[in-house]
Amino acid sequence: MKKQLASLVICILLFAITVNAQDKFFTKKGKIYFDASAKMEKVEATNRAVISVIDIKSGNIQFAVMMKGFEFEKALMQEHFNENYVESDKFPKAEFIGQVTNNAEINYSKDGEYTAKVKGKMQMHGELKEVEATGIVIIKNGKIELRSEFSILLSDFKISIPALVKENISDQTKISVDCLMDPLKN
Repeated sequence: MKKQLASLVICILLFAITVNAQDKFFTKKGKIYFDASAKMEKVEATNRAVISVIDIKSGNIQFAVMMKGFEFEKALMQEHFNENYVESDKFPKAEFIGQVTNNAEINYSKDGEYTAKVKGKMQMHGELKEVEATGIVIIKNGKIELRSEFSILLSDFKISIPALVKENISDQTKISVDCLMDPLKN
């Protein structure tokens, strides 16, 4: 009897772990693009190593990006970005931890496009700020793609732009997120 009970408990635990894993989707190859261009200069970069996870059951969502992973067209601009603006050695990553607030409206088991409303906290350059954004969740063939476009103010994160280059870099920065996620496997 004890053996059967132990076997039953083990089966239930394995099932719970499997079900739990199927509720989470993950990528470490997501993409974040930003554009802080101003009148005098094109200032844009892309990071293709964004880590993200979403729990489709709870709607919890997280993103993490290493600041040195942003690639610029001009090497000098990339150097200035890391050393003078975001201070990548001191603040190596940016993170977002939040919630899909309308998660119940998204049918993760049916292919389609769904509007997602996300609210959470973004930490960058040592500052933590509340961020809200709208995006698209695309369900196709058992995979999830998350897309969003929103803007932040660099000044909200205490990233200062020297007066000398004020016309070259916009405080209002447009951010685009695109993450294709697979089921998280144990």
